[in-house]
Amino acid sequence: MRTPLNTRSLSVAAVSIAAALALSACASSDNSTSNAAPRITLENCGEQITLDAPPSRAVTMNQGATESALSVGAQDQMIGTAYLDDEIAPQWAAAYAQIPVLAPAAYPSRETLLELKPDLVLASYSTAFDDKEGVGMRDSLSELGIATYVSPFSCEDKAKRLPASWDSIASEIADYGTLFGQTAVSEEVNTQMRATLEQVSAAAPAQGKTILWYDSGTDEPFVGAGGGGPQLIIDALGGVNIFADSTGAWDTMNWEPVLVADPDVIVLADASWSTADEKKAYLQNDPALRDLKAVRGDAFVILPFSTTTPGPRTIEGAIMAAEQLN
Repeated sequence: MRTPLNTRSLSVAAVSIAAALALSACASSDNSTSNAAPRITLENCGEQITLDAPPSRAVTMNQGATESALSVGAQDQMIGTAYLDDEIAPQWAAAYAQIPVLAPAAYPSRETLLELKPDLVLASYSTAFDDKEGVGMRDSLSELGIATYVSPFSCEDKAKRLPASWDSIASEIADYGTLFGQTAVSEEVNTQMRATLEQVSAAAPAQGKTILWYDSGTDEPFVGAGGGGPQLIIDALGGVNIFADSTGAWDTMNWEPVLVADPDVIVLADASWSTADEKKAYLQNDPALRDLKAVRGDAFVILPFSTTTPGPRTIEGAIMAAEQLN
């Protein structure tokens, strides 16, 4: 049974999350790393990470990794960040501003990274660790004494990837807490996430509504499929993803099934490479797509792309969507 949406409660929840995460941004690593903390070991995408102590020279290679690190209060242990999709969340903006940006909209070169002598490099996507786009393979960095971590949702070996779920998001946040010696903070982040998820799910503001999650592309739209962050948010809202049967987090489709489904709501991902305004204008000006009921009724939900990367921002995406659907 649907619980009436209490926008004020959701706003309070959003403030609570921001406050909790802002506190994490001020957390000191002293509480977790003093008294000769034991060696840290962690399995990640089939590889073993071993650190003699929490890192003091960490580099994050994607916005998701950066915000995951900041969410557990690791800013004093970071010496570089890279590759933003959109703006850093306000609760971490001050902490982020104190960390050097190695490359704002791309991966840094391998040379730039190695000059910093990092002890841990973390990424949201396995492309960060290849010889073509990124800074080199994980084993090549390991040979130089640099530990690496990649999101379990994006292991290079697809068979090792974790299915996206709120529990697996919590598991990755816990990994960041373990790696940075900030387990108490990561537990608080996860506790707040679960409490807010329960509230959003009870309200179910999209109950019975069909939803297209439109990320980018015009001739062939790139859409939120049934196995990633968009699906988690749609499920939390009580909606129905018109491409839920498509495996994986994202998929390239064509417009014909969209016209057939005629969704009630269209979520527009807002990213630096494909803004929500650009996609909205395209839909409103296309001779066929402008007749979709969501387009005619201006039933758009706009979310930062960063909220769709499974991590501490995903629950914020659910809150933002819920408030826009009210």
